[in-house]
Amino acid sequence: MEPDLFQSSSPQNYAPLAERLRPRQLDEVVGQSHLIGEGKPLRVAFASGRPHSMIFWGPPGVGKTTLARMMADGFDAQFIAISAVLGGVKDIRDAVVKAQVAQGQGRRTILFVDEVHRFNKAQQDAFLPYVESGLLTFIGATTENPSFEVNSALLSRARVYVLQPLSVEELTVLANRAVAVYVNDAQADLVFTPEAKQQLATWADGDARRLINAVEVVAESAQTAQVQTVDQAYLEQALSQSLRRFDKGGDAFYDQISALHKSVRGSDPDAALYWFCRMIDGGADASYLSRRIVRMAWEDIGLADPRALQIANDAATTYERLGSPEGELALAQAVIYLAVAAKSNAGYMAYNQARRFAAEHGSAPVPVHLRNAPTQLMKQLGHGKAYRYAHDEPHGYAAAEHYFPDGLKPRFYQPTDRGLEQKIKAKLQFLAELDRQARSKKTS
Repeated sequence: MEPDLFQSSSPQNYAPLAERLRPRQLDEVVGQSHLIGEGKPLRVAFASGRPHSMIFWGPPGVGKTTLARMMADGFDAQFIAISAVLGGVKDIRDAVVKAQVAQGQGRRTILFVDEVHRFNKAQQDAFLPYVESGLLTFIGATTENPSFEVNSALLSRARVYVLQPLSVEELTVLANRAVAVYVNDAQADLVFTPEAKQQLATWADGDARRLINAVEVVAESAQTAQVQTVDQAYLEQALSQSLRRFDKGGDAFYDQISALHKSVRGSDPDAALYWFCRMIDGGADASYLSRRIVRMAWEDIGLADPRALQIANDAATTYERLGSPEGELALAQAVIYLAVAAKSNAGYMAYNQARRFAAEHGSAPVPVHLRNAPTQLMKQLGHGKAYRYAHDEPHGYAAAEHYFPDGLKPRFYQPTDRGLEQKIKAKLQFLAELDRQARSKKTS
C-alpha cells in the first residue's frame, strides 16, 4: 500500500512541498498558457488522446518535468524518466525492454529524458529507432537551444515547445498556493504578508521550484523560531544572502543588470566589477550573468575587439565547467576586459537595420549570376553564368560586382574609428575605391 505523504503533522515527515504541489491536471498548472490554454497545442494534444514526441525547451523550474508526467497520466502510459547527466545507453536499453513489456500489455510508454542536450550523438541515436517505430513516445527537456544540442534526426521527429519563465503575477499565485498547503499540512499558525509573497515571487526570477523551496525553508524557519507572521523583514533574515539583490523591490534585479551593462558600455571597469560582485553576493544566477556578458560583448564591442567575444565565450564555458564559486573569477575578468575594450555597436545596428530592410522588401529574387547550378538544366538556364570568382581577381576582390537583388543596394554596416574596426573601415574604403575605378572603366 502506498504510504500517505501527509500521515504526520510533523513537517519533516512530509514529501517536499514542491512534490506536494505538483499539478495532477492541466487546470492546476500555473503559467505556460500559450501551450495549455484553450485551443493551445498541449491542451489539444491531451484532448486528442494521441501522444507525440516532443521537446520542452525552457529555463529551470517552469514545469517541463511536470508536463511530461501529466502526459503519461493523461494517456495512461508507462512513464520512464532518464537523466542525461547520470544516465547512458544502458538506461536507454533498460527503458526499451520495459516499453516492450508494456506494449505486450497494451500500454504505451513515454520516455522522458531530462537535460537531453547532455546526451551525445551516439546516445541520442540509441533510442531514435524506437521513437520511429512508435515503441517509445519521446519527451525531452532542455535548457539549451535544441537546434544546436539535439540531433537533427531526433529533432525532425519531435515538436519543440518553448516554455517561458513564470511572471511575478503567476509566481504570486503559486506562493499563495504553497503557503496554504504548507500551513494546512503542518497545521501551523503562520501567516505570510502579501508583501512577503510578492517579494518571494520576485526573488524566484521565473522559477517555480525555487519559489516553492523558498516558501518551505522560510516557513520551517518561522515555525522553529515561533514566528507567526512572515513579513519582508523576516524574509531578509531567513534568506538574507539570496534576497539582498531585491532590497529595493521587484525592479532591483533588472536595475542592477542595467547598471552592469551600462558600466561596461561606459568603459568603467571598477563600476562594472562592483555591479557584478553585488549581484553575485545577492544570489544572482551566475549562469544567467554569463549569458548577459556574452550578449554585452556582441552588442557593445563587436568587431572593434573580437578578442572580447572570445574571452566572454571562454568565461561562460569556464563557469559551466567549474561552477560556483571558482567559475565566477572567469566571469569577473571577462567583465573587466569588456569594460576596457574598444566599443562599437556598428555590427548590432547593422543587424537591426538589415532585419528591418529584409522584412520590408520581401523575397527579391537572387540574381542569376549568383544562383547555384548543380545540374545541367540549371546551367542551361544561366544559373551562375558570368559569376566572377573573387580569388582569381586582383586583391582577391571582384571590383564592381553586384551581390544584392537587382535594384537594391542598401548600406548597413558602418564601422567606427575604434579598435579593429578602424582597419575594417580603411579596407572597405579601399574596396569602394576599386569599385569606383572599375565602374569608371566601364563607362569610359
